[in-house]
Amino acid sequence: MDRPDLPLPQLHAFVVLAEELHFGRAAARLGIAQPPLSQQIQRLERRVGHPLFSRAPGQVALTPAGEELLPAARGALALLADGVSAARAVGEGRAGTLRIGFAASLALTALPALLRRFRDQFPAVRLHIQEMTTTPQLAALRDGSLDVGLVREPGEEPGLEFHTVLREHFVAVLPAAHPLASARQEFVEAAQLAGSSFVLPPRRVGPGLHDQIVGLCTDAGFVPEVAQEAVEWLTVCALAQAGVGVSIAPESIARLRLEGVAFRPLATGGRTTRVAVAQAHDNHSPLLAQLQAVLAAAALEADDDRGEAVG
Repeated sequence: MDRPDLPLPQLHAFVVLAEELHFGRAAARLGIAQPPLSQQIQRLERRVGHPLFSRAPGQVALTPAGEELLPAARGALALLADGVSAARAVGEGRAGTLRIGFAASLALTALPALLRRFRDQFPAVRLHIQEMTTTPQLAALRDGSLDVGLVREPGEEPGLEFHTVLREHFVAVLPAAHPLASARQEFVEAAQLAGSSFVLPPRRVGPGLHDQIVGLCTDAGFVPEVAQEAVEWLTVCALAQAGVGVSIAPESIARLRLEGVAFRPLATGGRTTRVAVAQAHDNHSPLLAQLQAVLAAAALEADDDRGEAVG
C-alpha cells in the first residue's frame, strides 16, 4: 500500500477543493496546476481508503467520507496555524513564560513600574514572580529555575551577567526617639552612629549590600556592633522601631513609613547601591532583552523614585 508523506499539504488541497468544488478554481487558489492538485487529492484518498469527492463531468461534490473529514481537516490546519503563530511570538519575545526573582525592597522602587509597563506591552507573556534575597536568586539562575533576577550589589559570579538599571543613595534607619531622628542637620554622618547597636540583614542573603553597609561604617572609623539580624527590611525597621538598634538601608526602604521610625539621608560621599538585572550567560531568550529594555525605561520614568536610573 502506498505510504504518502504527512498529509498537511494534502489536507490543505482537500479543504480548498471542498470550498471551491472546482479543480480549476482550487488549483488557482493554491497557485499550482490542476494535475498536481489531482495527485494530492488522490494520495489523501488512498490514505483514507475511500473517495472524498465524486467527480461527474462538470460537477465535483463531497462524498460522505469527504464531509466527515472536512471539519477535522480545517481544525488540523487551524491548529497548525495557531502553533506556528505562537512559536513565532515566542521567538520574537512577544509571548512565553518569564520566571523573575526579585529582592523584596525592590517592590518599593523599580518593580511596580516594571511589571505594569511589561504587562501593558507584552500581555501574552506569562510572568512567574518570586520574592527572593540575592544569594538564592543567584543559585536559582545558575540551576535554571529562574530566567532573570533583580538583585542588589551582585559581585562577580561565574556563568552569570549583570546589567545595572538603578542606583540608590542610603538612609539611616533610626528609632523615633533617637537624638539624630530630630536633629536639624541635612545629612546624618555614619560616624554619628558609632556606639549604637545595629540591626542588619545577615551577610549570607546579600553579601554585596551587607559589605557595602559595613564598609560605610568602617570608613567612618568604627565596626558596627550587630545586635540583631533580620532577613527582611520590614523586620529590620520594626526592630529599629522597638529600639533594638539602628540600621543603614537603601533609600527606597524609607517608603515603608512606619510610625516610630525615622529615615534620615546618610552622607556617603556619593556612594550608592546598585540594582542589577541578572541572567545566565547562556540564556538567550528574546524575552530577556525585552525585559531589560522595559525595566530601564520604567526606572527612568519612575518620577517618584529618588534613585538614579541607569540605562
